[in-house]
Amino acid sequence: MKKTSIKDIAKLSGVSVATVSRVINDNGRFSEETRQKVLAVIKETNYQMNFSAKSLRMNKSFSVGILVPDISNYFFSSVVQQMEAILFEQGYSTIICNTGRNLDKELAYLNMLESKMVDGLIVISGADEFGFNYSNAENGIPYVCIDRQPKDKKDTIFISSNHYQGAFEATEALIHAGAKSPVIFMHSRQSSSAKERLKGFQDALKKNNIQMNPELSIFTIDLQKPDYQKNIATFVQKTKKIDGIFAINDHIAIELLNFLPTIGKKIPDDIKLIGFDDTPQCNYTIPKLSSVKQNIPEIAQITVDNLISIIKNPEQQKQITEIVPVELSLRGSI
Repeated sequence: MKKTSIKDIAKLSGVSVATVSRVINDNGRFSEETRQKVLAVIKETNYQMNFSAKSLRMNKSFSVGILVPDISNYFFSSVVQQMEAILFEQGYSTIICNTGRNLDKELAYLNMLESKMVDGLIVISGADEFGFNYSNAENGIPYVCIDRQPKDKKDTIFISSNHYQGAFEATEALIHAGAKSPVIFMHSRQSSSAKERLKGFQDALKKNNIQMNPELSIFTIDLQKPDYQKNIATFVQKTKKIDGIFAINDHIAIELLNFLPTIGKKIPDDIKLIGFDDTPQCNYTIPKLSSVKQNIPEIAQITVDNLISIIKNPEQQKQITEIVPVELSLRGSI
């Protein structure tokens, strides 16, 4: 079977070889009609570009590295999946690296991605604030940070959900549903997103004239410890007035949804509950779990658009912060 060449594509499209090359490389001037005509022929003939030759010629690998702290996390896995699909449509392959929130592993992956000469990086760091200052991977690779504030904000693109807004509105939803003594349940990891959620919770209490007591209004939970349920029970008994909980993520919220009834606390009659992330499980709990929904498709699209832009025009690298609004999904737990 004869392999289709770029000359064949040009002949079938009725354009020059140079025009086909410009369309394939998305470089130079051509009309949208011409682009669609060439792409249609490429699809019909199943034309395969020689990416090795193309990479050498253009000094590009047409690959993007994605650092993710926990691929099992619903938000992380969903946004990575959608970014991979968008990048694939634009001719880029992806190398997805699950760091397990381990900074040494993160550094090793950064060095590996540098050696593979990726054209760009998308970083969802396990660190509180991501930075290249502890690695040799800087070397001018364009990168975009998602959900974790970069240490050096100069000439850095940062994309995030509005964690403050989500926490503020979630806490107000508890209060408007009748909760007079809301509590926030947090994990021990102090990420920038967790700090924003705590601030949103605190400001919602302040706005509604509810006194904030660090010992009674904030509970740090570690679901990896064998005695975490005992610790929850002790805290709930100590804070007898607790009638609303904002859980910093749905994982914690679902644990509470299952455990609280075992110590005599009905949801939502005794304690109203809302989580964060709006995972699919929210629709299958009893009662269905209220949560904060992040706009994952928009985050993925904005991230890829910005990264491709600075890959193509590295001199245009600049400081950009995009905060994507969230929305409440209220269900039976409030």
